[in-house]
Amino acid sequence: MLIAAPKLTNSELATKKQLSGTVWLAGKLGILGLIASDVLFFLAVSVSVSCLSWCSLNDYCLRTTQKSPCLIQVPDQRESREAAMAAKVGDNPDSLMALCTAFCLRNLRRTMCYLGDRNKLTLRPDVFLPSEICDKLVNAYVELVHTDSNFEPQDGFFQLFSDPRSTRLTRVQLREDLVRDRDLEAIGKQDLIELHLTYCNGLSARSLRALTSFRHTLVSLSLFGCTNIFYRKGGAPLACAEEDDDDEEDERPARFALDNNFSFQGFNRLRLLNLGGLPEEVDAEALLKPLPALTSLDLSSMPLPRATFLAQWKDRLASLVLYNVDLSEELISTVVQMSQLRHLDISRENQRSSKFKMTRKILTTVVQSLGNLVSLDISGHIMLDNCTVPHFEEAMGPPSIEPSKSSIIPFQELKRPLQFLGLYNTTLCNVMHIPAYKVTGSKNEDQVLNAIEAYTEHRPELAHRAINQLFDIARIQHCSQLLRALQLVIAALKCHKYDKSVQVTGSAALFYLTNTEYRCDQSVQLRRQVIQVVLNGMEQYQEVTVQRNCCLTLCNFSIPEELEFQYHRVNMLLLKILEPARQDESIQRIAVHLCNALVCQVDNDHKEAVGKMGFVKTMLNLIQKKLQDRMCDQVMEFSWSALWNITDETPDNCQMFLNCRGMSLFLECLEEFPDKQELHRNMLGLLGNVAEVRALRPQLLTSEFVKVFTDLLDSKADGIEVSYNACGVLSHIMFDGPDAWPMEEPGRDSVMQKMWDAIQSWDVSSRRNINYRSFEPILRLLPQSIAPVSQHWATWALYNLVSVYPNKYCPLLVKEGGIALLDKVLEMESHPDTKNMARKVMEQCANFKEDPMDTSR
Repeated sequence: MLIAAPKLTNSELATKKQLSGTVWLAGKLGILGLIASDVLFFLAVSVSVSCLSWCSLNDYCLRTTQKSPCLIQVPDQRESREAAMAAKVGDNPDSLMALCTAFCLRNLRRTMCYLGDRNKLTLRPDVFLPSEICDKLVNAYVELVHTDSNFEPQDGFFQLFSDPRSTRLTRVQLREDLVRDRDLEAIGKQDLIELHLTYCNGLSARSLRALTSFRHTLVSLSLFGCTNIFYRKGGAPLACAEEDDDDEEDERPARFALDNNFSFQGFNRLRLLNLGGLPEEVDAEALLKPLPALTSLDLSSMPLPRATFLAQWKDRLASLVLYNVDLSEELISTVVQMSQLRHLDISRENQRSSKFKMTRKILTTVVQSLGNLVSLDISGHIMLDNCTVPHFEEAMGPPSIEPSKSSIIPFQELKRPLQFLGLYNTTLCNVMHIPAYKVTGSKNEDQVLNAIEAYTEHRPELAHRAINQLFDIARIQHCSQLLRALQLVIAALKCHKYDKSVQVTGSAALFYLTNTEYRCDQSVQLRRQVIQVVLNGMEQYQEVTVQRNCCLTLCNFSIPEELEFQYHRVNMLLLKILEPARQDESIQRIAVHLCNALVCQVDNDHKEAVGKMGFVKTMLNLIQKKLQDRMCDQVMEFSWSALWNITDETPDNCQMFLNCRGMSLFLECLEEFPDKQELHRNMLGLLGNVAEVRALRPQLLTSEFVKVFTDLLDSKADGIEVSYNACGVLSHIMFDGPDAWPMEEPGRDSVMQKMWDAIQSWDVSSRRNINYRSFEPILRLLPQSIAPVSQHWATWALYNLVSVYPNKYCPLLVKEGGIALLDKVLEMESHPDTKNMARKVMEQCANFKEDPMDTSR
């Protein structure tokens, strides 16, 4: 399909001309080139619109320092109003930049690349991409690989950015096992300003050498959680690690010899450094000695045997993070000398793991000595002595953030309220007057959400606890900040895809946050994000609790409508859950229910695709296992119901059912569970679908099967449903005529007589437990005389449906040409009762008047 290019205004043409220096795509690339050119042009436009002006190095450092994970800015009133509006809508579209970036990454060879020598992904020679675009491409690539299972990592992707003459990188964020030593080496010629590596355990000491290539430009560096980066691979000397890229193993490097040769010497512009979570063997003091100009330092979980070395930055540090660092009086006395500190984090994960006890005196000293503080985190500390005002004084007046009214006595010394105060896992969060705009704790919903927001990126162990508390709020109380809560849980699940504890608590919280109580406040986009992270969890973990939580959460959505955008993926995951011979009973029940719902109201193409995934075989395997256990439960009934739905007007799936011993299992279930009415209804409904396929009917024409169908004509199970479905199966068989009847017993005439008797016994006003999407299989039985009883059954079915459900079925019958076929029945030498019912059906449809205000169809 060709789409006409939009006409540009004069100003837009001028913009495009101005941006010609940003993105060049020359040459005769045809339609493909036009697509690539337009996408990259719009990518450049989105950059030019959203770019911020350059700022000085000092401004940059201050801005970046204020973006510390635990320092949260308080928005002004205008921003608050805008945020409130966004929260009310909750369905903001993706930006042009995001859309173009994602398109380019999903279509690299159609936009900016081609396959070069040895099928190597190569950047087109006529493409130049500025840093704003390159940064977006790399960082979005990492996000897609990490969160989208349908996105395939591209071998050699980072090599596209190896030449700074055509691509320029400045700010790169890489995480987890995606990045390898060769990837950092590939971008070694770039003038990086920011490089954030988080939990990149695939990196070895070989990457340290790559870091030195950025020493003249790097301003911000994070090696958080990169536990192997200071170790040589295989214990070999660093100089000997120059093996060819193609020979590099994809496994994590073994931690053998610590590399002591790396130094930050020459990193003269480095101002922000995060070494949190590095191994204990790393000597932080020796490593940091060449960096006198640091303004932000994170040494989370690192041992500091000689804390006094931090004093070299006492006049420069604006941010110091010592999370899970063993505190001492020596360390505290060094910290309080840092008069320029704006953000101080001395929090802990666990109160019991610390020998150091926080006292009123220490807290007072910190507040008095660090007058520039705007953010403080003391989470996880036990207060050795009481530092709160008496309860009767605290109770006076409404909650206040004024320091003078603080319930925590040391904070009365503050000159102004803190922007952020971490009190998570302390008793101090429970007091009334806390002099801070944002507080982490467990007292109320706001504190819990602040904790999830502050700790998600680098402290999953705390985020996990806070999400668990949010789960209790949503389950027992009421979540008043629904949009924010959902966004934070989604972000945590994306960020910690491989953290089982976060996945368990996060999926449980999502179940309650997406239920009926909160549904009306959720946008389509937000609910889709929930579905995606739930499916990510199902893919990553086979553990029972995660699987159950994820399946239950999916049950909160309208199926199949809300899951259709991930239809193939969700079906594959559910079938994978049902594969094991012995599975948790509750998960089986939920998964089969979801499978049934997914194939109930979709088109035939979807059903055929699911059938090819192994749906039919999986359901029959479940049925066979239940037969072995002699158990007819919901799993058994849902499995037959799912087979009924997936075989509806899909001959290939009907064939699969027969090929996989479906008829044998049908007979065994009838014999083993003779009184299970719902089971019988589902099985006969399925066999009705099989009987509609002319090519498959001969496989049903055996004495054994026909006798079973005939016996079921007398069934009173589930009203008329079992008898009706059995008669439907036989009606299609009879439609093939006497020549197709291969057996002497039971005789064709005797079976037809029993069919007449059964139809005469049914109440035409019976309400039905059935849903027809099309009358085509019924209508084909009308204009014929070879099997009058089949014609009679078809006419009765139409009469019942248009009488009991006229709003639904009268329009459907008219739409599919049923009236003309019924008219032919009247012209034929049909049975008088059949003609009488045909007239009544036509009259019913003629009298039916659609509501002119009805817009549901």
